Amino acid sequence: MERELAGLAEALPDGRLVTGAASLEAYRRDRAGLSTAGVPLAAVRARTVADVSAALAWAHERRVPVVPRGAGTGLSGGADTPDGALVVSLADMTAIREIDPADQVAVVEAGVVNAEVSRAAAEFGLFYPPDPSSFEISTIGGNLATNAGGLRCVKYGVTRDSVLGLEAVLADGRVLRTGGRTVKGVAGYDLTRLLVGSEGTLGVITSAVLRLRPRPRGGPATFAAEFPTLEAAGAAVSGIVRVARPSLLELLDNMSINLVEDHARMDLDRAAEALVLGQADGPNAAEELAAMVAVCRDAGAASVVETDDPADAELMLGARRKHYEACEARGVPLVDDVAVPRSRIAEMLREIDRVGRESGLLVSTVGHAGDGNLHPTFILRRDAVAEEEPRAWAAAEEICRVALSMGGTVTGEHGVGALKREWVREELGGVGLEVHRAVKAALDPRGILNPGKAF
Repeated sequence: MERELAGLAEALPDGRLVTGAASLEAYRRDRAGLSTAGVPLAAVRARTVADVSAALAWAHERRVPVVPRGAGTGLSGGADTPDGALVVSLADMTAIREIDPADQVAVVEAGVVNAEVSRAAAEFGLFYPPDPSSFEISTIGGNLATNAGGLRCVKYGVTRDSVLGLEAVLADGRVLRTGGRTVKGVAGYDLTRLLVGSEGTLGVITSAVLRLRPRPRGGPATFAAEFPTLEAAGAAVSGIVRVARPSLLELLDNMSINLVEDHARMDLDRAAEALVLGQADGPNAAEELAAMVAVCRDAGAASVVETDDPADAELMLGARRKHYEACEARGVPLVDDVAVPRSRIAEMLREIDRVGRESGLLVSTVGHAGDGNLHPTFILRRDAVAEEEPRAWAAAEEICRVALSMGGTVTGEHGVGALKREWVREELGGVGLEVHRAVKAALDPRGILNPGKAF
């Protein structure tokens, strides 16, 4: 294989091919705490679509598995590498090719960090809505691969809702371009939406045409409400989405509140059973906020703090954004990612609490409550991972089973990756799996693209 790799090196500009165990360690896995990863054969640090095309053509000819990789911030093992795989890293493809204020689009490469898109668009009074909690470190390519959500998706939708077109390299190295720059377009199958969320199993996305939106005139108007029970918080969330259109609506349970306080000292009430954070934007932000606050008080909130100051709002939202860091500071996290109909969020919170108590493990739940998307996070003691890991997996499986029984899904935004392959079978069903396999076979007949991931 060394001779074969020499051929790949010749097909690439100098410095693009990475070999050697020490250098490849950084390319083996993503941020999922309990996933397993092998030793890659090599990594390609692509800077152009031609680099990606050369790498895939080489791998396709030799039937070498390929794992596409962005910043490695995923939480489902989607970038974990099997032994002998070729990693194709898009992290160096960082060009924002264009910001078009007239058509309200951005053309960006896969390695651009999410937050950089909105910063570039701000000059024109525009912004890019999808904002996963990792928005300051995760890349657009990874967001596209997993159809990432974020705090604002309750109003503006997930990543798929902000993508107009893609450039992607197929398994054999051919370059596919889908969609375009128009808001409407129904020619042929919707290949853009097919590739978004496919987790690198159908093609390697190298750039995208993203839909920007005008920055809201008015707001943000933000509140933080503390509740004495999970049921009261769940009732407030259900009530809010009936009377208002929040631009974000987040929830932290008591364990999350205390973990964040231990990690960052944000003056949260450690006795509160739940903290709900909400925000409204646009010309009616003040009225929307008043309606949301009234619902919280009627649901039994112990306290409600309001602000129309953007700086104060960011401090409030920091409690939510710091949650995963706080979990990592405490132990080894296993993050679950389920979603249920919003009317059943209080019931799901009760079930998560039950499963956590029965497992005997530390579990901390946060979530995009306005979407019914919750992230129960099991935190394993670093000196007892081997002992606690089987219980964590069993508990996570039970939570997925309960979510499905409520008409929900086993993953709302993190993707299936390697961690949820078994659980997704029940959700997709037999016919659904057959269709997935047929699509996969059509676009990747030799099965080299991110094998063992997604389904």
